[in-house]
Amino acid sequence: MPIERLSIWGNPHIGVYIFANDTIAITPPGLEKKVKDLIETTLNVELVETTIGGMRIVGVLVAGNNKGIVLPRFVKDEEVKAIKRAFDGVVEVVSGSRITALGNAILVNDRAALLHPEVEKEFENIVKDVLDVEVVRGTIAQIPTVGSVALITNKGGLVHPDASDSELKFLEDFFSVPIDVGTVNFGIGFIRSGLVANTHGALVGEKTTGPEMLRISQVLGVK
Repeated sequence: MPIERLSIWGNPHIGVYIFANDTIAITPPGLEKKVKDLIETTLNVELVETTIGGMRIVGVLVAGNNKGIVLPRFVKDEEVKAIKRAFDGVVEVVSGSRITALGNAILVNDRAALLHPEVEKEFENIVKDVLDVEVVRGTIAQIPTVGSVALITNKGGLVHPDASDSELKFLEDFFSVPIDVGTVNFGIGFIRSGLVANTHGALVGEKTTGPEMLRISQVLGVK
C-alpha cells in the first residue's frame, strides 16, 4: 500500500525524525529493520542514516526538495558527507542564520517555497538558489512555522485545519498542486509532525485514523 502507519521508538510523531524527498529519506541511526524496510518500500527511497548535529530530530532540522537540501549551521562534516553520497543534488549549510529548525521554517516542493516570515534575506536567497524555487514569506493559520503545519509534495498538500479559504487558494496557486485541510494522529493540526510523504507514498503516525488516512491519500494522490 502507498500509505502506511508507523511509529518511531513508540512515538507516533514520525515527522520529527524523518526527512524525505522522491529519492532519499534521511533518518537517525538505530531504527529497527522492519521500520527501515517500511520507509524504503512505501516511499521508494534510499535510506540515509545520520544524525544532524548529533541530534535525531532530522525532520525538524532538514528541509529540501528533489533539487536540493539545506542543513542547519551546526551540522557536522561527516553528516553532510553521508547525505551527499546518496543525494544527486545540491546540499548546502545555512551557516548565517539564527534559525536552525529548517524543517519547521520552510514549506517547499519542486515549484515553490513558503518561508517563516522572520528569516533573514541571506536565508531566503540560499533557499531560492539551492532549491531552485520561487520564494515568499508568510504564515498559515497565523502560525509562522509554516513547515510544521503543512506538507506539500509535487502532487498535493495537506494543511492545518485552521487555514482560511483564501490561504488555501493562495497555496494551491503558489505550489501548483491541490491543497486541502486535514489532521494527523487523531486530530493534530501540526501536519508535519505525523506525516512523511513524497510522490510515491506516505507514512503517517500510528494514531492516525482511517478517515484521516483517506483524506491524506486523496489529497496527496497516493491512494
